[in-house]
Amino acid sequence: MWPNHPTSPDAWADLPTIDGDKAIGYNTDQSRFTADFTQRTLDFIEENTSRSTPFFVYLAHPMPHVPLSISPDHSGKSQAGLYADVIQEIDDSVGQVLAALKTAGAESNTLVLFASDNGPWLSYGNHAGSAAPLREGKGTVFDGGVRVPFIARWPGILPKGQTISTPAMTIDLFPTLAELIVAELPDHPIDGKSIWSLIKGDDSGPAQEAYYFYYGRGELHAMRSGRWKLHFPHPYRTMIGSEPGKDGMPGKYDSSVKTGLELYDLENDIEERHDVSNQHPEVMQRLLKLAADKRTELGDRLTGIEGTGLREPGRLIE
Repeated sequence: MWPNHPTSPDAWADLPTIDGDKAIGYNTDQSRFTADFTQRTLDFIEENTSRSTPFFVYLAHPMPHVPLSISPDHSGKSQAGLYADVIQEIDDSVGQVLAALKTAGAESNTLVLFASDNGPWLSYGNHAGSAAPLREGKGTVFDGGVRVPFIARWPGILPKGQTISTPAMTIDLFPTLAELIVAELPDHPIDGKSIWSLIKGDDSGPAQEAYYFYYGRGELHAMRSGRWKLHFPHPYRTMIGSEPGKDGMPGKYDSSVKTGLELYDLENDIEERHDVSNQHPEVMQRLLKLAADKRTELGDRLTGIEGTGLREPGRLIE
């Protein structure tokens, strides 16, 4: 998406549109992203439901990543600025997908999952959105950077209006979907656990004792277990005290700040403001042990541990 970025429009290669394994165009009109991705999804649903074929759709909207773009049909429609227009068009896209499932008679046997990938890119100001009251945003391991909405919908199977506060991860979706279609998991280690009983509301407990081992460039920065969030000393970026960006131009982060070894009780301190590590030595002892085990497995550049369980990245083998 960067060829259209206002700070460096000439620094990036042409943007290709890829269909299958072929580039079918370059310098893609990004204002058409949401609408075109949606239409491709609708056509795919109609094609498969007309043949009564089970299907899987992964619809990953590029928006609201910067630079923001909006289709002519939605430009100015929200009357709340470009960012709100973009979010409203994504909302309309979801509505079209749900309507297509209903029209095709597939609503009652289709699980729909909706989530985001990270928090707002705060340096972009009015093009960034907000994670308030969560602390910070994208590019940090505070909850403003990593805690995102997750909605599951399956009429007749999942109860309406149910709110679940138990932590889970998007990497849990792979083993969850495998369980639903009775598929075997691979022989090699994976990090996720099925959360189907959690989504259904049958079990409110977490699938794993500790979640979110937050790594950044090979360094373990934080972890979460239940209500507790433990930060390890590391630098992070913030816009506090800096002028935010505007209309597509980013502001400048302050990257000189650092955390200490800090424990937060997210049930009582959602903003991660009050370090309670001295008040809960037994929690600290348990979490530090879990972190040590994870460092042994995956390593940690901060402590010089290489890790005995590192895995090769997934690759497409032709």
